[in-house]
Amino acid sequence: MPPVVTRFAPSPTGRLHMGHAASAIRAHDFARERGGRFLLRIEDIDGTRSREEHVAGIGKDLVWLGLTWDGPAVRQSERLALYDAALDRLRGMGLLYACVCTRADIAASLSAPHGPEGAVYPGTCRTQDVDLRLPHCWRLDMAAARKILPGTRRGTSFASGPPARAGEDLWWHDSTAGWVRADPLAHGDVVLARKDAPASYHLAVTLDDAAQGVTDVTRGVDLFESTHVHRLLQALLGLPTPRYHHHPLLTGADGRRLAKRDGAPALADLRAAGADRRAVADDLRAGRLPIGFAVPSA
Repeated sequence: MPPVVTRFAPSPTGRLHMGHAASAIRAHDFARERGGRFLLRIEDIDGTRSREEHVAGIGKDLVWLGLTWDGPAVRQSERLALYDAALDRLRGMGLLYACVCTRADIAASLSAPHGPEGAVYPGTCRTQDVDLRLPHCWRLDMAAARKILPGTRRGTSFASGPPARAGEDLWWHDSTAGWVRADPLAHGDVVLARKDAPASYHLAVTLDDAAQGVTDVTRGVDLFESTHVHRLLQALLGLPTPRYHHHPLLTGADGRRLAKRDGAPALADLRAAGADRRAVADDLRAGRLPIGFAVPSA
């Protein structure tokens, strides 16, 4: 059995809130309790929103919580060649097509079905000759990708084998849900390279986890559905499949998940207020907000 490797991979588009901290603590403790490694990755390829001051703040917040990571933090902005190579490979397999549609175009399309995460792209540009001089993204032709997988693509997995009935299906394992049959088709032709960024979350996180040897992905349950797409990309690119641990989201008194856009309480505010960092970490480990720290109401 290889040693356990986990990671925390925040985007420096704002200050860390306590939901981020709770997720970081879970990933950190999971590795440390098993004598493994905990990595820090900065997902900073959103050039319009990423800020250097937030990168520095992430490190300060984690240290304040008593978390340490192994090796230097890795930055996605330094890994663009890795993403380009994967895109070239998928393009060479005939699995990518350029798309100039906007979100408004997709929302207005009467043919756009709905999947696990909202409107599914109806494939408008799949058979069109797109002018690459226009702003465009690159989409994965999901049906074509699924068809070229000859039989079960288990490859290297850090979990024990899927059920015997797996047949030609792709599977991944979650510590709560158990073995899950991947259903990437339900997500439609997802974006792998955005108009405004060199790689989408789906592509970058899949490649980075493999390159860093991550064995266990600990993240919020809001990303559970995305794993169906990541499992397909792992099969297409011959990458290992980590074990997944999707945990409940930390919520406020109103039951809503904490989010940057809603002004969720920041760890920096707690630090500035002189909060007891050990008490804060203990509360977060127990899955609750620190006592007396309110979440703004909607």
